Amino acid sequence: MEARTRTAVAPAATSRKGLAPNDVAKVPGGGAVVPVVIAVTAVVGGNRWHNHPPYGPEVLRVKSSLNFVSYVDAQAALGDGVGAPLASEGDQLVLARVSWQTPPEPLDRGWFSFFLIDKRTNLKPGNVSASAPRQLSVSVGGDGVDNKIAERYPWLRGAGDVRLRNGTWVSTGEQVAVFDETSSPVVFVAHFPRRDERDSESITASAPVALSDLLLALVYVGPDRQIYWAQRLQG
Repeated sequence: MEARTRTAVAPAATSRKGLAPNDVAKVPGGGAVVPVVIAVTAVVGGNRWHNHPPYGPEVLRVKSSLNFVSYVDAQAALGDGVGAPLASEGDQLVLARVSWQTPPEPLDRGWFSFFLIDKRTNLKPGNVSASAPRQLSVSVGGDGVDNKIAERYPWLRGAGDVRLRNGTWVSTGEQVAVFDETSSPVVFVAHFPRRDERDSESITASAPVALSDLLLALVYVGPDRQIYWAQRLQG
């Protein structure tokens, strides 16, 4: 869904040619002049309200954990119907579990984004599997708003696109989005493949990685892709 732009339309002027904001309307008979003022207070107030979060992160009382797991344990945590990423020798699987209390307001076409980022390289994992009580409310991938998140929060610069040495920007890596505020807990498994030393440039996070290298964050995105807030959960 593309973000919508709200445009304020000033009332039509009585003159056929129209009136600029600083023009005046002359009263017939040479009387006093009446300033024509375009009211913008309502528009500004509406924009502020539009970007105002319905609640803060403290309301959710989020709990989170990160653990290394085997493929068998990863599959058990995800449950039936969701396949865990396959791991070869030297690869690592990280299990993230995040739970929260149901907020007072519904997401209403907004969503919670969960980012797992290697702080050393500011890269996201390229293969993630996720599950939640309401599986249809969970999505794995990326969104254009991720770049805005990276611009707003320097500590989350790994949420956005990756710039290659040749100056090209590429969209890579995956995050988890939840579209139902009652779909807690969300569980996801990220695959960190062993890096091939022959690779001159990495665009996704790779092994070996320590849990202390990882950043887990929650971002609340509104229905028009406005960014309400971001919270560091781990790292």
